[in-house]
Amino acid sequence: MFRNYLLTAWKVFMRRKLFTAINLLCIVLTLMVLLVATALLQNTFYPTGVEGKSDRFVQMVMMQSSHTGKGGTRRGTLGYKLVDKYLKPLKNAELVSVTSSIPSSVSVYQDGRISSLDMRLTDAEYWKILDFTVLQGRVINDDDVAQGRMVAVLNESTARKLFPGQTYLGQKFSANGQIFTVIGVVRDEMHMNAYSDIWTPISAQPSSDYKNSLFGQYGALMMARSPDELPALKKEIMAVAKTVQYDDPNAFNVTKFWGDSKLQLFSRMLLSSEDEDGGTSKLIGGVIVLMLLFMALPALNLINLNVGRIMERSSEIGVRKAFGATSRQLVAQLVLENVLLCLIGGAIGLLCAAGVLWWLEGSGLIPYLTVHLNFAVFGYGLLITLVFGVLSGVIPAWKMSRLDPVHALKGTA
Repeated sequence: MFRNYLLTAWKVFMRRKLFTAINLLCIVLTLMVLLVATALLQNTFYPTGVEGKSDRFVQMVMMQSSHTGKGGTRRGTLGYKLVDKYLKPLKNAELVSVTSSIPSSVSVYQDGRISSLDMRLTDAEYWKILDFTVLQGRVINDDDVAQGRMVAVLNESTARKLFPGQTYLGQKFSANGQIFTVIGVVRDEMHMNAYSDIWTPISAQPSSDYKNSLFGQYGALMMARSPDELPALKKEIMAVAKTVQYDDPNAFNVTKFWGDSKLQLFSRMLLSSEDEDGGTSKLIGGVIVLMLLFMALPALNLINLNVGRIMERSSEIGVRKAFGATSRQLVAQLVLENVLLCLIGGAIGLLCAAGVLWWLEGSGLIPYLTVHLNFAVFGYGLLITLVFGVLSGVIPAWKMSRLDPVHALKGTA
């Protein structure tokens, strides 16, 4: 019986090649977009790779200052003094790191060539919170920061670019007028907190003035001892904000900042939210609604196409009902055709999604991107495919299975 269903479905697909192609195109495009978006979001927000401990740490790049008696609010990145004085002593934090909020672009001079690269200033705690893969040498330690050594860690691509065919460790290069010595090479990384071409000690700056301001160009990573202690750490961070003292209390006397997960930080920046969760619940709700709409539109289109395709088969359905076929058997046949079509489209969609991700990795549009389709994403893809099959097939199939055989044979259904 099942073999007959499959043979009938195959003949239907080949008889109406245009309908089959349009249906497959809708499924493939929808799945490909969903799978690529899911893979990129998972790579960005899920604890994995160099940010595998992100379920234990929160981050902060913005603070909000205002005055109770005056209007106006200032939102800006953190100064070194704020991290050092108020965040480093957090009792619920195992490690607190201060680092550039975003890498700054610098001009690197090497062998008569000028390269524009991204440089991030870090302390030693940064390298303990993030799990870089060290390929050669070592990373920046406490002594490098304390001594203000002019040392640098490069990622693999930058080392290969600056010193082709040479040993990397011990090489010197000039960046913005300063000479740095390479002490280590790490694997390329494309994660929110790990991205950079070059890392140098935060103390390797021409002046120590950066230590004296509450506002600056820095961000903080604060890691709890375990994921269970993260809520207490967040509460402590919000409480500490109320203790911040400004050099000029006539300018600002109220401070707000939050310790956010990667998703919460993205949501807070996007929505300018002051909620404790950064507006994450609103963001997720909006994304779910958009995804449902994105899935519903092609599903409705498929239903419309299938109604037309099945209506053309009214004579066939009438003959089969006249020879004793039950409504359940007809529904099973018609739904099977759709599920089979969706599974074929799902397989093609998965291959296309893998191809798009492979192209993104090699195109350089997102530097150092490494992302793969994993089994979870593959499972979601199959689940979405089956949902498409049922949604787009069951309604027209049930309608046609209940046709009167006489009307169906006359083509008046």
